[in-house]
Amino acid sequence: MAVRIYHNSRCSKSRGTLELLQARGIEPEVVNYLDTPPSAEELRTLLRLLGMTPRQLLRTGEAEYKELGLADPAVGDEAIVQAMVEHPRLIERPIVVADGKAALGRPPEAVLAILP
Repeated sequence: MAVRIYHNSRCSKSRGTLELLQARGIEPEVVNYLDTPPSAEELRTLLRLLGMTPRQLLRTGEAEYKELGLADPAVGDEAIVQAMVEHPRLIERPIVVADGKAALGRPPEAVLAILP
């Protein structure tokens, strides 16, 4: 089974999710998304798999959230996706993808729902 994790090694939830996968014998493809941000198309696919809107995947505590005015409800989904592509710190993490399903590792155990 191919498993991918969109990972930030500085995030405790991300580290915990990676450790949880490894403890289950899964060596996922690790995408350090701050270094290699997902494209807009990839992000839209992740959102569809997660069943989330772009706004639901936003990290609202980041400086970019305030600087870009993303709290404004008039900011549309495409503008939010583009902001996340250009400023990947805005993407909530970690995201795990396995067998055409995705889960947000908050808490890390949440990803168990998509694993066989």
